[in-house]
Amino acid sequence: MTESTGAAQAGSASARKNTDRKGLFARIALFVRQVIAELKKVVSPTRQELLTYTGVVLVFVAIVMAFVGVLDYLIGLGVFALLG
Repeated sequence: MTESTGAAQAGSASARKNTDRKGLFARIALFVRQVIAELKKVVSPTRQELLTYTGVVLVFVAIVMAFVGVLDYLIGLGVFALLG
C-alpha cells in the first residue's frame, strides 16, 4: 500500500466515524445538501440536443426491434422444420 492510499483510507475511516456520531436528522440534512449540490451540476440539454438524442434512441430501438423480429422469425422456421 502506498502512503497516499493509506492516508485516504485513514481519512475515509475518520469520516465514517464522524458520520456515525451524527444524529439521524444531521445525516438526513447532509444527504439533502449533497443531493442539492449534485443537482446544481446537472445541465439541461438544448431543444436541438434533445431532438437529436430522441432521434438516436428511436433509430436504435427500431434497429433492435428489427433484429429481434428477424431472429424470432428464423427460430420459428427452425422449430417448425424440426417439429413440423
